[in-house]
Amino acid sequence: MKVLGRREWAILIAIILYSFIPAFGGLFRVLELAGGPAVAPENLRALAAPLPIVLHILSSSLFCLLGAVQFLPSVRRDQPATHRVIGRTVAIAGCISAATGLWMTHYYTFPNELQGNLLYLVRMILGSTMIGLIGSAVVAIRYSNVFQHSASMLRAYAIGQGASTQAFVGISWIIVFGAEPLGPLRDGMMVFAWVLNLLVAEFLVRRFLLSKNA
Repeated sequence: MKVLGRREWAILIAIILYSFIPAFGGLFRVLELAGGPAVAPENLRALAAPLPIVLHILSSSLFCLLGAVQFLPSVRRDQPATHRVIGRTVAIAGCISAATGLWMTHYYTFPNELQGNLLYLVRMILGSTMIGLIGSAVVAIRYSNVFQHSASMLRAYAIGQGASTQAFVGISWIIVFGAEPLGPLRDGMMVFAWVLNLLVAEFLVRRFLLSKNA
């Protein structure tokens, strides 16, 4: 693979740093469930049914971190075989992430202050949409529809990166107001983070993908 340019390094590092809090926080949780020292408050839901949350954490981390490589033009242009291999891995990881997220949303019991009806509904819709977008991207590339493939994967990535934006929004709230948001406020902030991600994704689709496809 050719050496990445400064702009591509900047994109890659920015996305990896943006994914840092949920990805590495989740990996610490996996180590805890495997018998390591506790690094976060005890999660009874995870202890009762650890497999879904472990699969969710690992697949989400892979989807967000490895998916960052797919944004690099030089990889797509100069290493198409590498792009395809990474793309298949990212697609599988994204589907597992979304499917386990759906399972946990529906079957785990959350207190109202952590998940109300709004957050439950949005999580179910977006998890299903993410799987549908990845499936659409796979079908599109089989028919050489590069625009539809790229647009669908970008939108799916925006959904998958929801936890990163939620972490930044939540931390910013705590810094400003000194308390963790709970209840309807927390639901609204979580949904706002996904809306923000999807708006950015739509801007990128129209700003870069549509212009190339015109």
